[in-house]
Order: sequence, then structure tokens, then C-alpha cells
Amino acid sequence: MAVDESHAPPPESLGADGTGPKPGAADVPSFADDVVTPCGRLLSRIWEQARDTAQAADPHISSCPHCREAAEGLSAVTAASQALRTGDRPGLEALADRVMNIVRAEVRLGRLLPLADPDRALRIAESAAAKVLRQAADRVPGARAAACRFVPVGDGVDLRVTMTLAAALDRPLPDRIHQVRRSVLRSAGQDLGLAVTAVDITVVDVLEQEPPCRPGLTPGGA
Repeated sequence: MAVDESHAPPPESLGADGTGPKPGAADVPSFADDVVTPCGRLLSRIWEQARDTAQAADPHISSCPHCREAAEGLSAVTAASQALRTGDRPGLEALADRVMNIVRAEVRLGRLLPLADPDRALRIAESAAAKVLRQAADRVPGARAAACRFVPVGDGVDLRVTMTLAAALDRPLPDRIHQVRRSVLRSAGQDLGLAVTAVDITVVDVLEQEPPCRPGLTPGGA
């Protein structure tokens, strides 16, 4: 709804001496909180004429796009207010459910992380990015990622990843952690376009190695 918040009358509504409205000119606000549309009509006057069907139709309001837009917007607000006053409990409860579902979805998504694009306008949900990086860690044999978090660095575009994982001990642990770090960094840059500067990894559990099967026996066999 296009309105002009200025309370001064438009120049074309002033008389020859510039001190008052000329005869037949556009409306002038009668109180401080009234609003003047770009065409010079008072918002309160437009609404009065739009509600009172007994009055003769104002040709200006019916032909002016600013007045029509203002009247349509006020009608929508009035209809919404009347719906709330009727106490339509099922409708209100359905609306509340929809709002809460949206809020829960936003909470599950987590923060929006900036991608390293030139305009810095692209974002990815933290939960989605964490899923991709956990999968990158899991591609390393003998490693299973648990938690994955992002910490902004500097101006907020660069990120530091903190990850916990379980690892097998069939080879030196530093070697496996180094392999996981390389896989996560590669996926962050190539798959997601995130500017990850470092990956901090903490091993919180040990993966048990399954004993090798003896010749002639199948897993689970006698």
C-alpha cells in the first residue's frame, strides 16, 4: 500500500499564497496521525467512503490507483480482524500449528552458513552442511563421524569445523585422523563451497574390529 508518511499537504493543494488549501483541492490531514496518499487524499477519508456504500461513489477513488490500493489493503485488514473476533477456534488452532511447524523446521535447520561465493549471498543450512561433512569422514575406512559443528572465523565467511568421531585402532590413530581431515576439507571446498580453514577432530570412541572369518566358515555360521 503506497502511502506518504509526510503530514504536509501536497504542493498542488495549496492556495495561491501558499498558506492554505485552494477550493476543491485534495484533503489536508485533520489530525497528526492521519496519512496522506501520494494523490493527496486522506487515508481516513478513503476508508470512510469505501465502507459507506450509501454515499455516492467518488469518481476519484474509483479511478485512482493509490486510493484503490489503500482501500483494498484496509479491507483485507478489516476482514482479518473480523475473523479473529469471531473466535474461529479451529481456524486459529490450524494457523498456530502451521506457525509452530515452521518454527520447528527452522530450529532443525540450524544456522545459515555463508558460502564462499564472490557476492556472499548464498547460504546453506548448518544441518545440511554437517551431514555432508560427516559422510566425508565416514568414507575413510575405520572412521565413523558423530557430531559436526561450525565456528565462524574472522568476518564470518571463514569457518572452523569441530568434529567428534569413533576410530578403529588397526593403524596409527594420527594417520587416520589426518586422512579424515583431508576428506572433510576436500568435501567442504569441492562439494559445498565452504571456506573451511581448519578441522578439529576429537576421537570419542573406538570402533571394534570384527575378527576375520576362518576358511570354510561364513559370518554367523557354526
